[in-house]
Amino acid sequence: MKIRVLGAAAGGGFPQWNCNCPNCDGLRKGTVNARARTQSSIAVSGNGVDWVLFNASPDILAQIRGFPALQPARALRDTGIRSVVLMDGQIDHTTGLLMLREGKPLELFCTDMVREDMTTGNPLFNILGHYCGVNWHRLPIEPDNRFSVVGGEHLEFTSVPLKSKAPPYSPHRENPHIGDNIGMRIRDTRTGKVLFYSPGLGEIEPHVVAYLEEADCVMVDGTFWTNDEMVTLGISSKRARDIGHLPQSGPGGMIEVLKPLRASRKVLIHINNTNPILNEDSPERAELARVGIEVAFDGMDIEL
Repeated sequence: MKIRVLGAAAGGGFPQWNCNCPNCDGLRKGTVNARARTQSSIAVSGNGVDWVLFNASPDILAQIRGFPALQPARALRDTGIRSVVLMDGQIDHTTGLLMLREGKPLELFCTDMVREDMTTGNPLFNILGHYCGVNWHRLPIEPDNRFSVVGGEHLEFTSVPLKSKAPPYSPHRENPHIGDNIGMRIRDTRTGKVLFYSPGLGEIEPHVVAYLEEADCVMVDGTFWTNDEMVTLGISSKRARDIGHLPQSGPGGMIEVLKPLRASRKVLIHINNTNPILNEDSPERAELARVGIEVAFDGMDIEL
């Protein structure tokens, strides 16, 4: 199984266009040892030719330009992207669908709840119907589901429902439903190796533990370092856990969760521009390195 990190940042990217926090300001001025990142998305392949795109960020065109495997090579109009899987309906994970409108109908996999949001509160599916069109495939969320995905040769997929709010535009924003947000277990049927991918993991629910403990590579929510990160900086009154993200530090934080896992690769993705781990010389980054946790970057390749 080949995994390509197309984008590693949270919504807004890094640096964020309107942000002057120490990270963003330092990156622009060259005073912080960090690298720019686009909004989070990965691509996965079982054969190195056909790729499954997980989330379509607003930066998808730049991400395709940076990864030849997704570019046209076999026909006059072509792409290595065979299907798209949406983990949720968030703006930073879906807006890129509009950039893919010139091609054939999109083979698009998402839950019933995400499809509902994408045809009501944010009707991108309806809009795409006037261009390339969408072939919708329902992502199952029943226990122990296993399914295949178009273009996912040699790969077996399992959706893992996660507790989370729907996007702010959703008609049921304050009435969460199962299927608003999922994680994904991806198993290579030839090697038996397993990836668990969850860019929006706000709580370690009991049923999630087994997936984390089984995985050979864990790629999970790295949005914030502390629960009050945005509050301390004066950017927002909301804390990390309030908006569905488990901070890395502190009791019950992501470091504590990841540290004992057997996975050979433990990777944080969907990193907010305010997170000090973006500074490669920061003590927070050093702390991650000491416990074997990596920070995803655009262009990162992993093979299982």
